Amino acid sequence: MADSAPLLQLHQVSKVYRNGTVALQDANLAIAPGEFVSLLGASGCGKSTVLRMIAGLGRPSTGSLWWDDPSHQGDLAFVFQEAALMPWATVLDNVGLPLKLKGYPPRQIRAIAQEAIALVGLQGSELTYPRQLSGGMRMRVSIARALITDPRLMLMDEPFGALDEMTRSRLNADLLQLWREKQWTVLFVTHNIYEAVYLSQRVVIMAPQPGRIHGEITIDAPYPRLEPFRTSPEFSQYCRAIAEQLAIADAI
Repeated sequence: MADSAPLLQLHQVSKVYRNGTVALQDANLAIAPGEFVSLLGASGCGKSTVLRMIAGLGRPSTGSLWWDDPSHQGDLAFVFQEAALMPWATVLDNVGLPLKLKGYPPRQIRAIAQEAIALVGLQGSELTYPRQLSGGMRMRVSIARALITDPRLMLMDEPFGALDEMTRSRLNADLLQLWREKQWTVLFVTHNIYEAVYLSQRVVIMAPQPGRIHGEITIDAPYPRLEPFRTSPEFSQYCRAIAEQLAIADAI
């Protein structure tokens, strides 16, 4: 996948806010179709800034962002750390919202939303309200709402950061299964080295003050990645190598 022509590229992209804060400096990054790439680094290194510019929620101060097909630039979904569900709406209505905003007929919305809910393992919860769900279940609803539009690119900004480790591990495994089934391209932001190694084909290491790309490490481990991978010597070696690079990046 990484050898394919890029789906998108950032070329010398910088972001400077009006107060003079340099959120991102001279970032170069290429993402191939179908790739799973994680951005890893300390707070303030520009990870979320990269995602927001790709999503069109901000513009680079300098540099350029190039898509393989400009007509598909908006063909993406964004999953945030907070599920951001409408508390007064059922799971079915929350998941179906993107299609409702696009003007789909109610019967079609219901059918597609039910399929998405089943894909994230929440069948039977269609008429439940967010307050009745656990944090992990709310995040599953958020992912279902994102996948309902069948995006080419999934942007995920620390979606599991607030969850306990057991729930996080389960959702990591479920996300990989969905990624393989739906053939998404995923750009995933995390602070967690173990999560980045388990999920990714490439881990892009970022450094703060100013935010910048320090380097990257390829995770050359086959999929599916099952639980034994987490306790393997190979996994530990990747985690150690990334930790060393993060320490160097933070010290520069």
